[in-house]
Amino acid sequence: MRSILINGEVAYNASSQILNSDTFREILAELIRDSEEKKNSLLSLFEPFLKNTDTVDTSIKYDIEGIIELLLALTIDPIEKIDGSPYYSFPKMSNKKELLVRFVESLFSLWRNKHRFIVKRDEYTPNRFDRIFKQMVLVRTNTDLKGLVLSLYRQILINVSDVRLKILRQEPGGAQVGFIVDRPEVDERVRVDGADFLYDMACVWSIVFEPPVIFYTRSNKRQGLFKVYDKPVLRRLDISSGKDWFLFPIHVGSKLVFVVVNKEYLALAAGLGNLFELASFDIVKHKKPDGIYVLGFDNSFFEERGDFNGVIYREDDGTYVGVVGDDPTIDYFGYMKKMILTIHNLLVIDEGRLPIHGALAHIKLRNGKKANVMLIGDSGAGKSETLDALNRLSSEVSEVNILIDDMGSLDITSSGSVVAYGTETGAFVRLDDLQPGYAYSTMDRSIFMNPNEINARVIVPYSNYTEIIKPTKIDYFLYANNFDENTEDDLRIFSDPSEAAEVFSSGARMAKGTTSEKGLTYSYFANPFGAIQRRDKHEVIADRYLKAMIEAGVTVGEVRTRLGIPGFEMDGPLRAAKAMLKAIDEQD
Repeated sequence: MRSILINGEVAYNASSQILNSDTFREILAELIRDSEEKKNSLLSLFEPFLKNTDTVDTSIKYDIEGIIELLLALTIDPIEKIDGSPYYSFPKMSNKKELLVRFVESLFSLWRNKHRFIVKRDEYTPNRFDRIFKQMVLVRTNTDLKGLVLSLYRQILINVSDVRLKILRQEPGGAQVGFIVDRPEVDERVRVDGADFLYDMACVWSIVFEPPVIFYTRSNKRQGLFKVYDKPVLRRLDISSGKDWFLFPIHVGSKLVFVVVNKEYLALAAGLGNLFELASFDIVKHKKPDGIYVLGFDNSFFEERGDFNGVIYREDDGTYVGVVGDDPTIDYFGYMKKMILTIHNLLVIDEGRLPIHGALAHIKLRNGKKANVMLIGDSGAGKSETLDALNRLSSEVSEVNILIDDMGSLDITSSGSVVAYGTETGAFVRLDDLQPGYAYSTMDRSIFMNPNEINARVIVPYSNYTEIIKPTKIDYFLYANNFDENTEDDLRIFSDPSEAAEVFSSGARMAKGTTSEKGLTYSYFANPFGAIQRRDKHEVIADRYLKAMIEAGVTVGEVRTRLGIPGFEMDGPLRAAKAMLKAIDEQD
C-alpha cells in the first residue's frame, strides 16, 4: 500500500477516527511485518501481543485491536497509570518506554512516507466563487487532519517518554494533495462507444496541493518506444472496480484527453496539475475526447512481453487510446507525460501538421530587440538548460517568457508564416541540470520526484493555458546539439532545407540518463513520441515545413549546448545562450 486515500467529506476532530480506521490497521500491520522480516528491536514490543502462531496473516497472528486500544489509552493516561490500573489488561510496558517511543516514531514515519491524498466528492460548479469556497473547505479539512495527526503523535509521546518535547516541529501530517471529484452527466452524443467505464468513476475537477509536495516513485527513468497498433481496444478494457480509478480530463494543446489512473499511481496523476490544464465539466459534458490514456492496467492484458511499458491503439473513429500496465518499472512520471504527448502528436500528424519535441521562448533584450526562438531536441539535449541560462544573462536580457517547454505543434498560416502552439502549462525537468537552487526557490509551487536520486525531477508550473494555445510566429528554429565539442562555432545556420532536414531527422544526442539509453544515440527528428511511429507521413510534413520556414525568413540552424559532454553541464548551455543573444542582437 503506497497510496492512501483519505475521506474528505468528514470532520476530523477525534483521535479515535485515526486509530480505529482501516488505514491505520493496515499501516500497523505493515510495520509489524517489516519488524518480523528485519528481526529488529521493535519485534520484542509486539511479542506480548502475539495470539496465534499458526498463521502468517499479521492481522490474525497479532492482537492488532489490543495494540490500538493501548495507543488509545496513551492518548489519555501516562504509561505508568495504565500499567497500574485494574481497568486495563494490557501487557506491562513501563519497562519498554524507549521501545514505545521508537514504535510511535516509526508509525509516524511510515505514515509520512506514504503518498497521501484526500478525496472529496462535491458537485462541480462553473461559478469561480463557489469553486474557491469548495476548495477552501477541503483545505480546512486537511488542516484539521494534519493538526489531529500531530497532536495524537505528540500526546502519546508525552504519555510515554520522561523527556519533554523541547523542540516542536510542524511536520507534514495531512494529505499532500487533495482532489475534488464528481460524476458529470455527459451528453449521450459525445459518449465514447465501448467505454462506459469512463462515466462510472470519480472525475477530478479541482486539485489542491499542500507544499512541499515530494513523491518517491519506484522508477526514475523511461525506456523503449511506445508501439502504435491501428486497431480498436476500448471494448477489451475491463475496469469494473471504478472506486479504484480516477478520471482526469485535461487539455493537451487544443486536444481533450481523458487520463484514467489507478489509485496506486495517483502520485503521477497529481503531477498533471502542474503540467496541463484541467478541463472544465462544461467541456467534459459536451465534447468527445480526442484521446484516452489508462495507467495501471493489469499486465495480463498485453499481447506481447514488454508491452506493459505502454501501447497506443487507434479506434475506428480516430480516437487514440494509450494503455500502460502495472509494474514498478513504469512508476515514473515520464511514462504518463510522454505517452499523453505521443497521443497528441499522432493526432497532429493525422491533421497534416508538424509535432515538435522542443521548447519555444520569447526573448527580449534590454536594447529592445526580440525574437521567438524554438529549440528542438530529445530529452537531455539542453533545451530547458539553455533557456535557463538566458535568465542568468540579466545584463543583456530583459525577459525570457517560456511559451513551450517540451512539446508543441506547428502550422502554416494562409500568409505563409509558420506559427507554433504549445501543449503544457508547466515543465518536467531534471533537477541536476538546473541552476543550483532554482527549483527550491519555487518549492511552494513545485512537485518533486525522487529528489535524492540521479535524474531527480521537478514539475514546475510556468504559464497559463490561454497563453500556450495562442499561435506564436517563429523567428528561430534551432536543433539543440548536446554532443559536439570539437568546434568553435556555437551557432550554425542552414540555407538549404535538405541540409537542415539531414540534421533534424538524424536526431543525434548524447544520452543523459533520462531514459535507458547511453552514449551517442539517434532518434528520428528528435521525436520518438509520434514522429517515429508515423515516419512516412512525418517526413513529408517535415520537408514541407522546413522549406516553408526558410522561405518565410525563419532562421533555421543548429545551436551547440554541449550538455552531454562532461564538464560542460553549465558552461555549454551558457555559451549556446550567448550565441543566440548575439544572433538576435545582430538581426535587422
